[in-house]
Amino acid sequence: MVSIRRSRIGLVDPSSDHATICYAPWRTGKANAHVNEEHVVERRAEDQPPTVVVIDDDPGVRDSLGKLLGAVGFRVSLLGSVSEFLAADRPEGPACLVLDVRLPGQSGLELQRELAGAERQLPIIFITGHGDIPMSVQAMKGGAIEFLTKPFREQDLLEAIQLGHARDRARLEQERAMADLKVRFETLSPREREVMANVATGRLNKQIAADLGVSEITVKVHRGQVMRKMRASSLPDLARMADQLQLTPPKPHNPGRVA
Repeated sequence: MVSIRRSRIGLVDPSSDHATICYAPWRTGKANAHVNEEHVVERRAEDQPPTVVVIDDDPGVRDSLGKLLGAVGFRVSLLGSVSEFLAADRPEGPACLVLDVRLPGQSGLELQRELAGAERQLPIIFITGHGDIPMSVQAMKGGAIEFLTKPFREQDLLEAIQLGHARDRARLEQERAMADLKVRFETLSPREREVMANVATGRLNKQIAADLGVSEITVKVHRGQVMRKMRASSLPDLARMADQLQLTPPKPHNPGRVA
């Protein structure tokens, strides 16, 4: 655990801390990148220190938070508005957002709703100097990690950030596993994909052969190839992969010559 001072943000003397801030802005683009490119990016992200993106229009608060978070080893991006956040690059590795509720232009709560609507997952810790119960309830219902009222203890903020980074690490691991799965699935031939979708539903080789209009031995060969290429240890394991890929068995082919 990192040792920290028991002071409160908003009452901290900025000159008492000394830290180098590594800026890591955030951009929401590149949504259509090829899965192999995403896979490489995610692997590289494993080596990146956790990032905290701070959005607060008060320069004094930004300075205090930047020095605190930099001192305990985080990469920090200090921004003054939501528009700056939306125009910035996405940090690599686990990240979380320390977000002021009241901001010029788009508010923190509006950004939370926008990210949720766009399915852009990012753990959010709200901070505010003018909070109320309805506001905090709205933020927590929206999935916020914490809702802190200024001045707040550094300990409370750092604990919330730890939780946020843990959640984002889990998300990144799930995305990485899914990217690996898609890469393996791309190595299957069209026929092997059909066989995989049918095998995953528990259909027998002879049933699949009849549906696809091929011989049973052909299905057995394709089934073995599918198990090998997908690195499935068992049929339940293969079924789990098919469920993650949202595979559905194709409609039976018209009966014809058996291959």
